[in-house]
Amino acid sequence: MKINSTIAILGAGNIGVSIARGLIQSRSFSAKNITLTRRNIHLLDEMKIKGFRIEKNNATAVKNSVIIIIAVEPQQLDTLLEEIGGELIPGKHIVISVISGVTIKRIAGRIQKGVAVVRAMPNTAIAVQESMTCLASEKANSKAIKIAESIFKTVGKTLVIDEECMTAATALGACGIAFFLRAIRAASQGGIEVGFHSKDAIEIAAQTAKGAATLLLCSEHHPEYEIDRVTTPRGCTIAGLNQMEHEGFSSAMIKGITISADKASKLYIDDNSG
Repeated sequence: MKINSTIAILGAGNIGVSIARGLIQSRSFSAKNITLTRRNIHLLDEMKIKGFRIEKNNATAVKNSVIIIIAVEPQQLDTLLEEIGGELIPGKHIVISVISGVTIKRIAGRIQKGVAVVRAMPNTAIAVQESMTCLASEKANSKAIKIAESIFKTVGKTLVIDEECMTAATALGACGIAFFLRAIRAASQGGIEVGFHSKDAIEIAAQTAKGAATLLLCSEHHPEYEIDRVTTPRGCTIAGLNQMEHEGFSSAMIKGITISADKASKLYIDDNSG
């Protein structure tokens, strides 16, 4: 089913373009109803060919849209809000921010009172409709959060969380894509060492990772339940698992997530905070 709301994605870099591509591939949105902006607008030539509206002026993009997705770098946010603030109309616009470390309160304080603001943390798998998108708003059951859910459910799974958990969502869900990709790469390198060609090793590792994730999502079992099903006494699986733990596999992943969360909490500097 097509969703006719007009959308502006301000700051169509990697995540912004991934969102745009995912929305179109979901077949719920039309490219002609999505406007993309970027400072280096020539980098959006490919998206223009695909039918997206391309606009250099952020204020113009906002004026012609209803859903405003802000995807600029944290240090560009304040300048952007100054640029578009006068065009945001309470009751018409919904602002969805995918910027790490910036609270709803900070955004709402820089635009007209009454404009709905939602925070969203998707990941780049949104481009293939497999994002894990966490959402938060000041009112958990507001119209704005329901609209945000309807958008992001077309491109993966959504979870409404307390805003205080958004930094954690950044580390686990958004940064997590890179962590799991690195784990797949490492697995494929092990596959090469035991005899596979690179292409075959990556395909086997990636599909195995996909299968493991699907097992958990479909069964809702704890990971250790599924692990126990493939480990036997003195078997090769438990031998490999134990060696990975001796080398710090789990502790390294945990530490990486906590470090990323700490970094995410410091990305945005509020010039007016002090």
